[in-house]
Amino acid sequence: MVRVDHGRLQEHPIIEFKRGREVTIYFNGQPVKAYEGETVAAALYAAGVRVFSRSFRWHRPRGFFCAIGKCSACMMEVDGIPNVRTCKVYVRDGMQVRTQSGLPDAERDVFSILDNVIDKVFPHGSHYTKFTTSKKAREFMLRQMRKFTGFGNPPRAVFQGEAELEEIETDVLVVGGGPGGMSAAINAGKYGARVLLVDENPFLGGQLVKQTHRFFGSAKERAGTRGIKIGQILEEELNSIENVEVRKETRVFGIYSGEAGAYQRIDDYRGKLLRIRAKKIVVATGAYERTLIFENNDLPGVYGAGGVQTLMNVYGIKPGNLGLIVGSGNVGLILTYQLMQAGVNVAAIVEAMPRIGGYFVHAAKVRRLGVPIYVRHTILKATGKKSVEGAVIAQLDDRWQPIPGTERKIDCDFICVAVGLSPTHELLYQAGCEMKFVPELGGLVPLRTRFNETSIKGIYVAGDVAGIEEATAAIMEGRIAGIHAAVTLGYGGEEAKKELEEAVKEIEEFRAGPFGERIICGLEKCTLESEVML
Repeated sequence: MVRVDHGRLQEHPIIEFKRGREVTIYFNGQPVKAYEGETVAAALYAAGVRVFSRSFRWHRPRGFFCAIGKCSACMMEVDGIPNVRTCKVYVRDGMQVRTQSGLPDAERDVFSILDNVIDKVFPHGSHYTKFTTSKKAREFMLRQMRKFTGFGNPPRAVFQGEAELEEIETDVLVVGGGPGGMSAAINAGKYGARVLLVDENPFLGGQLVKQTHRFFGSAKERAGTRGIKIGQILEEELNSIENVEVRKETRVFGIYSGEAGAYQRIDDYRGKLLRIRAKKIVVATGAYERTLIFENNDLPGVYGAGGVQTLMNVYGIKPGNLGLIVGSGNVGLILTYQLMQAGVNVAAIVEAMPRIGGYFVHAAKVRRLGVPIYVRHTILKATGKKSVEGAVIAQLDDRWQPIPGTERKIDCDFICVAVGLSPTHELLYQAGCEMKFVPELGGLVPLRTRFNETSIKGIYVAGDVAGIEEATAAIMEGRIAGIHAAVTLGYGGEEAKKELEEAVKEIEEFRAGPFGERIICGLEKCTLESEVML
């Protein structure tokens, strides 16, 4: 039984939502009920707000999308500070939140006429060739354009004082507190290495905090245990190791020759810089969602699958009443079932490939619930003005082109794009690791040894940043990286070396099934030779 109160789920068959104290925030001057522990974006969504911003040039409506701070759609002014990603900032009683694009605000923006009328007079891109013959006319035009383009104004709230600098020395720095990062920290720490794990979120678990389904594999890989529970188990194990330190709300912004720079948030106005000297660094920064090109794909109501999972499974907020899922991989299939668990109906799943991409057991489950799966179909457009009101799909031919006459209207009030992930590779690229584009692994990934050490000695990878796989594989990769880092620092002795070889064999066996063929093919393109033995 699922009970909903003003957009918030009050009961769930699996998840127990623990909301904090009720507070009031002010959105464009109007009071909005929220709960401590919710992000600003989540609280506004629960209150019915769908238009969070406007595009900087043509003032098209923008809404909630990724929920992990990777897009700019939710940026607003918070307590006088512009361009705040509201999906990453938590509510506080009395907080003042304002949209920063649109007149008088993003919802009622009079400049939205630009997208419908002026575009017919000045097509996209033509402003670069207009008003160029006269210097005065050009300067006047540029001044007018600046009034309604761009994001935000200079901050009204001014930070007073200097940020504190803290210098830290550790054996192993782990960047990212998801399954791969926690596993790396646990396995390096248990053999005696001093470990510092940092994560940009106020909680650990990464993608595991959204996963209500039971995992597959062997008992050793916690088969039959729900993802949210696995995250809790890993965190408890992490906290039990004395030589492992965890710092949340801490973002690493660069790796420089054995050192890392990071920023740790103290509150909305203060933080401190960290200069971390580490002998080994494990990068486990995960991945972010891809989007898909179709008409109106920027309309509020078009979400990343992970964004909907965060909204629903972390904050207990109903994303809508009737959804359309684009993509039938495991993420799309699992999300469909999770939506139905939360009392949200799913109109259909659309898949461009001729067959379902995810596990049969997941597909069978959603089909038993009456959800149709249209293979060899794609979405052509989302319909609606300020938010999604429907979608149009069509069948594809052998050249992946829509077949005329096969268009079908789907009624829905939100669309979930579940078309894959891309590794969050930027930190590795900045550090100078040798990278390669490997489609089988999801995009740009680092070259690495079988022990997950990159081309830069002492820098390791684990989890989706090394290539998109299951969370179980991330835990295994973290185990390998953590043990290898500890052993090369002189910890663990023969016992650790033996476990390391066992861990390498176990992940090879895990990838031996039919769903592992793609991964093995990808790894063959980016594996470096490693030392014979430690």
